[in-house]
Amino acid sequence: MWRGRSQRPHLHTPGLGQWAARGVGLGNAVLPTARARACAGAGVTAAKTSAVPAALEAGAAEPSAGGPALVPPGRRLLEARPSAETTQLRGRQAALSVGRLKKQLLKASQLISEKINGIEGTKLDDHFLDLEKKVDLTNKAVSEILLKATEYIQPNPAHRVKQGMLVPVSKIHNRGNAPECPQPEGLLGDCMLKYGHELGEDSIFGGALIDMGKAMKLMAEVKESFDINVKETFIEPLQLVHDEDLKQISHHLKRLEGRRLDYDYKRKRVGKIPDNEITQAMEKFEESKVVAERSMFRFLENDVEQLGQLAQFVQAALDYHQQSADILQLLQRKLRIRIAAASSLSRNNFRPRPLRRCPCALNVSAASSSRSKGYEL
Repeated sequence: MWRGRSQRPHLHTPGLGQWAARGVGLGNAVLPTARARACAGAGVTAAKTSAVPAALEAGAAEPSAGGPALVPPGRRLLEARPSAETTQLRGRQAALSVGRLKKQLLKASQLISEKINGIEGTKLDDHFLDLEKKVDLTNKAVSEILLKATEYIQPNPAHRVKQGMLVPVSKIHNRGNAPECPQPEGLLGDCMLKYGHELGEDSIFGGALIDMGKAMKLMAEVKESFDINVKETFIEPLQLVHDEDLKQISHHLKRLEGRRLDYDYKRKRVGKIPDNEITQAMEKFEESKVVAERSMFRFLENDVEQLGQLAQFVQAALDYHQQSADILQLLQRKLRIRIAAASSLSRNNFRPRPLRRCPCALNVSAASSSRSKGYEL
């Protein structure tokens, strides 16, 4: 408990006295000791009045012997103020933001007028509309083909969901490709091999299960190779077309529609809007039309690339089915040999064997038979 005022700790921010105590030069006015802040009257006022401007002119304070450099408070305030260039840049950014917002509102107004009031906008030529229709159909076809091709490779929807979850996790942990889901042929082969070994090769059925399990495992490897081949040569290139080429065309068409709305809004308000703005809007609209039409034309003319991807898919499917057919034909020959060997074996007649009984069981059976005849042994 602090009894006297002189014993209490005095908490304060650094003042002029402390600046002087730490050896901070304040121009021509240097306070001699840290107790100078306690001085009262005109002396302290004069020191403060003359010290702050002098400190600002002198620049940053020199570092003290035991600590970092100290900056006077007035200098900090001046340095915190933004420069003229920063202020101008912020003003230009704010003006651009307001201009963009105004333009978006004008486009929305034009779109509402066309949809609700039935006002006709600028019509594009038939060639452009035909290109746009073909690109739109191609975009829908690519999207659905990608979905169906993925289902063709992995028909099990649960495995598809699992594979979709493993791919992002593998990318996060830098594990390369995600682990593939087990093939149905491989699962069937494992089951056959398990019970074939339990039955033993001496069993006709067990030996056949072993042969067929090995064949199923080979078919699973072939199917895995087919899946990887289709993904690399068909699905991934087609996905790239969808994500880059078609997406870029969609971006050009979206920009074209926005500039058309801007041009239609301004051209119907001649006299209210300066002519140079209308001319500039028309030039931007024509420029966007040329860019969009060129990108659609080049994409549709490059059908050879899509045909090559289809050919790669057909070749992968053909290799898969040929290798699967070779494996099944070899398995069929082995099974025919086993069937012929099993048919040539002589059939054993069934002979029932008597049940082995313990001596106690024999005594019980003899006693029961004697009782049934009316006498005891």
